[in-house]
Amino acid sequence: MNSQIDLVISRLILRKTLGILGILLPFMLVLGNLIIFRDGLENSISGYYHTGMRNVFVGVLFAYGLFLFSYRGYERKDDIAGDLGCVFAIGVAIFPTTPENPTSQWAGTIGLIHLAFAMLLFSALAYFAICLFTKTRPGTVVLGRKKKQRNIVYRSCGYAIVICIVVLVLLKFLPGDITSSIEGVKPVLLFESLALVAFGISWLVKGEALFRDEA
Repeated sequence: MNSQIDLVISRLILRKTLGILGILLPFMLVLGNLIIFRDGLENSISGYYHTGMRNVFVGVLFAYGLFLFSYRGYERKDDIAGDLGCVFAIGVAIFPTTPENPTSQWAGTIGLIHLAFAMLLFSALAYFAICLFTKTRPGTVVLGRKKKQRNIVYRSCGYAIVICIVVLVLLKFLPGDITSSIEGVKPVLLFESLALVAFGISWLVKGEALFRDEA
């Protein structure tokens, strides 16, 4: 019995940790680059790979991958989703985004691979929040009040990530004059950060840091 309780506690700690890392990553990258390296804002979260915050960016993504790999749900497809999320997170880390001044065509190709992994990772995180976290234990007939509240949070976070994905895709197809006019607000960085915060909140709730079942 104690071993089962310890296992549950360790899983909850992992989920809380992943949630905290999801929320903190944008702030760590932006503030770290500003305060430690006296550098300005990058155009995207991935752009911090090419700054002094590279190790933080890569390290947190590998942590994402490890935690997603350790996720275990009610069905085999839940576990597969975690394994795929692990692959996507590590793919984002090891295939850097295209630098602002690429020195070769190969850098652009790697950047496209990075973009594909990033979109897949965000999609996986939305899938977790909308489809997996809202599940209940087999045999459950009536949802408790806290579970209903958690499901609202999960879906809200999941759909927020989806909206951010759609906006990020649309930004790629904006005319050049519009892109130039909004460049100052760093829209890609903004919406990527919002997606990561939504992802982090959903995992904090899954780790029972918020809306925990009543005794």
